[in-house]
Amino acid sequence: MTSTKINRNDQQPAANIERKRTGKHRPEREEQQTDEQTREPEVCPECGGNLITDSEHAETVCNECGLVVQTDGIDHGPEWRAFDASERDSKSRVGMPTTKMMHDKGLSSNIGWQNKDAYGRSLSPRQREKMQRLRTWDERFRTRDSKERNLKQALGEIDRMASALGLPDNVREMASVIYRRALNEDLLPGRSIEGVATASLYAAARQSGIPRTMDEMTTVSRIDGMEFKRTYRYIVRELNLGVQPADPEHYLSRFESEFDLTPATKRRAHDLLKTAKETGATSGKSPVGLAAAALYAAALLEGEDLTQDAVSEVSDVSTVTIRNRYHDLLTVADETDALPTSVSTDEAAA
Repeated sequence: MTSTKINRNDQQPAANIERKRTGKHRPEREEQQTDEQTREPEVCPECGGNLITDSEHAETVCNECGLVVQTDGIDHGPEWRAFDASERDSKSRVGMPTTKMMHDKGLSSNIGWQNKDAYGRSLSPRQREKMQRLRTWDERFRTRDSKERNLKQALGEIDRMASALGLPDNVREMASVIYRRALNEDLLPGRSIEGVATASLYAAARQSGIPRTMDEMTTVSRIDGMEFKRTYRYIVRELNLGVQPADPEHYLSRFESEFDLTPATKRRAHDLLKTAKETGATSGKSPVGLAAAALYAAALLEGEDLTQDAVSEVSDVSTVTIRNRYHDLLTVADETDALPTSVSTDEAAA
């Protein structure tokens, strides 16, 4: 039997061989510079323009001069194609992204409620009982401490109220982040979970530019109006939330969708509010009342058949407030010559 002697230098990296040969260690800075030189350039080497990736031809080209910087690029996308959302979901081999709207960020598993196997066949009574026990233990392990149980209840309450108010997912996500901050900073002792959840959702809607009135929030919430307002002021103050004053035009767009109005009437309502904001006439007044008054005043000026009772029912603002505010809007518009020359303030108020 012959033995073969293995040269250890053949198994060592090139950097170690070079160190032995030269007797010097290669500085780490030189290695980093070499790595940076082998990286793909971020700008065009000719004109310094931005580089774009042409996935169809697997090339990296300059957007300015058209120089082809790199060819035979690697396609990092999936190897399959999908032509609609359902086909894309069925072929995807990854899970849903993490989200703040779930107490575990969507990372845990969930046992389905259908008592069927992988082939669609119904389970036997014994297997059904076993699956129910597994669901119970899985639910207990998902909420192992009081903080997670608190978060689960609050996020479920936020989702319920957001669905009732028709708020999108980005508002729900922001409300979940606000509630998590309040929970981490120990702002909940002495306050109800429903109250902090309602205040978080209201603040998120205000910050996202999709506000809802306090009366609407109180209607879908499980707490009264006084507790909601008190908790909202406390959360905003303690978390230093940058909540700007509500813009009446945000409410106006929602009220307009409830009526079949002409584009001229909608433009007139927005013009009235813009004129009032420029002159400072909206300061200290309810944005909901101003939006309702602008809608009624615009319909009056354009000859639309819109009554104060109809606007009051949609906006949840009393007719007295609508009358007072639309008189103010017409006065400001008349002073700034924003009203048509054929219509005066007295005629419009009549």
